[in-house]
Amino acid sequence: MSAKFEKAVSIVNSLPKEGPVQTSTDEKLRFYALYKQANEGDVKTARPGMMDFTGKAKWDAYKAVEGMSKEEAASKYVDALLAILKANDSDESRQYISEIENA
Repeated sequence: MSAKFEKAVSIVNSLPKEGPVQTSTDEKLRFYALYKQANEGDVKTARPGMMDFTGKAKWDAYKAVEGMSKEEAASKYVDALLAILKANDSDESRQYISEIENA
């Protein structure tokens, strides 16, 4: 994987629940799906059962990116994070953008 992707994953995993940079549930699902696709390729498991709402949401998001190459998924992951950071326009966001661009 690219250094930019690895740095972006590190940033997403370190984002606090509260603060200037926040991600919505849909954005978190998108990051999950792109991460899984970039690291594992297409989904290989059955859809979770009826009562596993979180599992189904994650599986559905992952299934939606099926067929995407690992490289494209990694690139889209970085692009999605950069879009969120650029829309935020805080000191913290600018620092994260710099870290990704210099990776």
